[in-house]
Amino acid sequence: MNQSLAKVLYVAGVTTFCTFLGCWAVLAHQENRPSSARQSTQRAHYSDEVFVRDAAEGSMAEVKLGQLAEEKAQAPEVKNFAKKMVEDHSKALEEIKQLGSKEGINMPTNTSHQDAEIYRRLAKLSGPEFDRAYSQEMVKDHQKDIAEFKKGETSSQKPDVKEFAQKTLPTLQSHLELAQQMQAHVSREGMSKGKASGGSSQK
Repeated sequence: MNQSLAKVLYVAGVTTFCTFLGCWAVLAHQENRPSSARQSTQRAHYSDEVFVRDAAEGSMAEVKLGQLAEEKAQAPEVKNFAKKMVEDHSKALEEIKQLGSKEGINMPTNTSHQDAEIYRRLAKLSGPEFDRAYSQEMVKDHQKDIAEFKKGETSSQKPDVKEFAQKTLPTLQSHLELAQQMQAHVSREGMSKGKASGGSSQK
């Protein structure tokens, strides 16, 4: 009799335990679902924040490099391009700051480590050597910017961020065309001077 009672109690205990586990699993699954939704929302907001912060750092870098080029460049085309970069990206930076303030984004106060390294490298150059290196960086930089702004245009969750990306893209594409023309010009200049010096040395 005692053994039968023990078996009944054992079975009842196991059943209760399994039921408890099943309920716990269901509850845990339900709790995780809103959590996952929250995480995806946070990722969406985070991507907007990253885009805005990167855009601010990029414009700061363009302004600083433009100011450096105004001082160190030799070719008039490079100096003119640099002046345009300072003007256009200073204006863009003000818009980005206003956007960041409106969206409650903690904005950067300086350029990225990578951009700071580029600045230090270019600051050591001068004349035609600077012109070629600066032109190359401007082509690469604007190609990267356009890719990021296209992504911002399609992926941004916040309407104001999306609108800013759409509005700024044509300006960046115009900058890239000018940068490519500048790079082609300083490359031709370098080649023609190289030929001239080669010809004079042969005489």
